[in-house]
Amino acid sequence: MGPYARAGLAGIMSCGVLLTAVLIGRPDGTYDNARDERPQPGPYVALGDSYTSGPKIPRQTGTPVGCDRSDHNYPALVARQLGVRASHFHDISCSGATITRLTSPQTTSNGTNPAQLSALSTRTRLVTLGIGGNDIGFGSTVTRCVTMGSLYRATSGGRLFSDTAPCKKQYVDGGTDEVAQKIQATGRQLSAALAEIERRAPKARVYVVGYPAILPAEGKGCGKELPLAPGDATYLYDKEKQLNTMLREQAEAAGAAYVDTYSPSVGRDACSAEHTRWIEPLRPTRPAAAVHPNAHGEQGMADAVLRAIGD
Repeated sequence: MGPYARAGLAGIMSCGVLLTAVLIGRPDGTYDNARDERPQPGPYVALGDSYTSGPKIPRQTGTPVGCDRSDHNYPALVARQLGVRASHFHDISCSGATITRLTSPQTTSNGTNPAQLSALSTRTRLVTLGIGGNDIGFGSTVTRCVTMGSLYRATSGGRLFSDTAPCKKQYVDGGTDEVAQKIQATGRQLSAALAEIERRAPKARVYVVGYPAILPAEGKGCGKELPLAPGDATYLYDKEKQLNTMLREQAEAAGAAYVDTYSPSVGRDACSAEHTRWIEPLRPTRPAAAVHPNAHGEQGMADAVLRAIGD
């Protein structure tokens, strides 16, 4: 990324102006700090999919309505905490978005979202990007595995072993892992997208936001909340970890920062207690889409982004 992208955000003025700590590199590897903490206007652009937009979390806001944005999703919470003026905050995240929707319009059930990168400009100083899950079809994979897990339990009399994985067999054939291949392909797409973000917003600090824990730690079952066969639960757990690893690697390769939302969410997955979980199960008990963050989860993700900005 450019010099602003490597420096990070140092603070914020009360009027909503971000202070960007800028380090200007010299050929000998030293830095000129003369421009450190120079006030810069702080437009913030939030890009991403439904884990960013916050479907069904009150209050739904913005256009198009079909993008399912909440005014309590993590971008909105970050903007408020930083004091970013409303006119400088652009949340263009959209439920169902894939990486291709960063550069092309997305038709939703209620309106069309413009290409997300169209919100960027040379004035942009902060970008958060949470995307990739739809590119690997993770939501549909979870749904399929839950369906197969329920069927397997019903037909086997409930007898399950730690290696029982009827769904995994559908994705791993002869040592070839279909989901792993999709993660690799998505990594290449993300690399190109991050380069385009750099081109359009060269002075922005970019944060790639990972996914919080959806399932409990490897080897633990999920019970009636997400009735997966034990081996399938382990498989999905592994795939989410691989997805986040790819997001981290691509962020670092592009000179962007990676926001780890997984570590603070451990023990707050969709199978945890109602009052502690960040992710709702198939039958949500709080306002949120199934297998998506609730308001508590969006707050936790916002806290992770704010910690990254403050580092």
